[in-house]
Amino acid sequence: MSLGADVVALLERLAATAPLPRVHALHLPPGPAPGGLRGEFCALQLDDGSLGLSYVLLGDTWAGMADARGRLDPAGRGALEVARAYAAADPTMRALGFAAVNALTRCLFDRAGFAPGPSADSIGNLDPQPGEQVGMIGYFPSLAPQVRARGAALRVIELREELVGERDGVHVTTDASQLGHCDKVLATGTLLLNDTLDRMLGLARRARRFALIGPSVGCPPDPLFARGVTLLGGSWITDAPAYVDALVRGDSTAPFARKSALTPADYPGWHELLRRSAH
Repeated sequence: MSLGADVVALLERLAATAPLPRVHALHLPPGPAPGGLRGEFCALQLDDGSLGLSYVLLGDTWAGMADARGRLDPAGRGALEVARAYAAADPTMRALGFAAVNALTRCLFDRAGFAPGPSADSIGNLDPQPGEQVGMIGYFPSLAPQVRARGAALRVIELREELVGERDGVHVTTDASQLGHCDKVLATGTLLLNDTLDRMLGLARRARRFALIGPSVGCPPDPLFARGVTLLGGSWITDAPAYVDALVRGDSTAPFARKSALTPADYPGWHELLRRSAH
């Protein structure tokens, strides 16, 4: 099955164990400004307080979200109903559904008394070593020095042709097949929205580690680990009301969340979380 179908199937199992919350509100950041570093994520809030994030700067997603909120306000709808849209083809509905998926995942984690541990760094605990080839899907200049400082070579897979070339010891290319040369790979949660995760994992089959990072990486881990992702690095929100206030103002949300890291070894599994939440 597709990732979307796998994720929704797990949420259906959650719904079979106990009533699920409804959507309280969809919170959008201010409209994106050219070159802006904030306002990248929306937050879907459930009536139990759970928040789920989704990236809104992919194509026209922000505008689509703003339009959808006006035409078809998700407030009051069942969270599972909204989450099913993650398996849809429409990018806006998929992003909205993904936010609901993440919110319901947080809901289960809280009910089960489970929280991922802290992240050791910003590069998915890849621990680059001299002589290794590290792949980065999407060019993030602030992260590149952390890889290069450890003596590893960095190959960046980009969509933007203007970035192609060599710069500061970093090889930037639009040829995703070069992931096949990489020992470790760092990617963002955007792969969960543009439906390219399975393709990238297939191209990176040589990689011993494949870390998926970003604030929106908060969906059920099971299908991701089963596909070969070795670490999920997300944002664990510690103060939901303050997080929402900062998000809608366009301010930094960093003080109200911590970076988290989850590996297969640390994760008890969806079935076990369902069992714990029932007690």
